[in-house]
Amino acid sequence: MKLPLLVLQSNAGYYIGTQTENGPFSRESIEYFRKHGDAESALATGEWTQKLHL
Repeated sequence: MKLPLLVLQSNAGYYIGTQTENGPFSRESIEYFRKHGDAESALATGEWTQKLHL
């Protein structure tokens, strides 16, 4: 199953991740962003760091 990347929010801030119909599934960005617009911009431009899943 391939899930689209989205801007999601947690108590730590906004991040790039995935979600299912049950809610957030994974955090894909190392970074947290203070503003939703900053996270959207990072997602659109590719200016974010992929978190490694081991």
